[in-house]
Amino acid sequence: MTLDAWRLEELSLNSSAPPGQLLYDGWVLRLAPGKAKRARSINPVYPSAVPIAEKIAYCEQLYASVGLPAIFRITPFTQPPGLEMELEQRGYGRFDVTAVESAALQPERFDGATVESLPLEEWVAIVGALRRSSREQCAGHLSRLQGCPLAKLPAVLKVEGRVVATGLTIIEGAAAGIFDIITDETQRRAGHARRLVAGLLAHAWSRGARDAYLQVDQANTPARDLYRQFGFTERYLYWYRGRPGEQN
Repeated sequence: MTLDAWRLEELSLNSSAPPGQLLYDGWVLRLAPGKAKRARSINPVYPSAVPIAEKIAYCEQLYASVGLPAIFRITPFTQPPGLEMELEQRGYGRFDVTAVESAALQPERFDGATVESLPLEEWVAIVGALRRSSREQCAGHLSRLQGCPLAKLPAVLKVEGRVVATGLTIIEGAAAGIFDIITDETQRRAGHARRLVAGLLAHAWSRGARDAYLQVDQANTPARDLYRQFGFTERYLYWYRGRPGEQN
């Protein structure tokens, strides 16, 4: 395993960077509307000098001005260390605990799997339909991926001409991120997700990637069991903090 935890965090931030992003005294403020909280949250990743209370107030006002809730993404790297306690005291509850996992790629685990690539716009529409996303959420997803300068493969798995699963890999150097693994709810427990992940990892290997990472709901045991088959292990957890009624 060659990727350290901080590099994993950098890769995750790069792969999910939205068009609307600001840097404020060491905090990365993401202001893209859509379903993905990674693209519309406050990421306090670097040391800062402005008092915490002043910074929180600034973020609350900024996010309110663009019609978004102020949601903070908390990681082991959050700066300053006292931020989470301050948020807790202000009524920001903890939600959506996510595991960041990584694995060294092992080609023998791919079983010769392949996936079909689709044009990004068509792929986003399929993902949106499977997720039952709104038109606005789909537009935000598409805009974020179109703005990402990294190599990417939006892929699907088809059975008898019908899409049964989707996935995406984004490659930066020798590392590949795996995203949007979704199986049609009527086609689950048939091994489709495993074939899709294997195909994405095989593609990443062919493009020079030697390590992979992903983010998965900590409580999603079936998905985590699947990823374990490819050698993925937990590296760290992150979660969000938001005010009541704004945690979605």
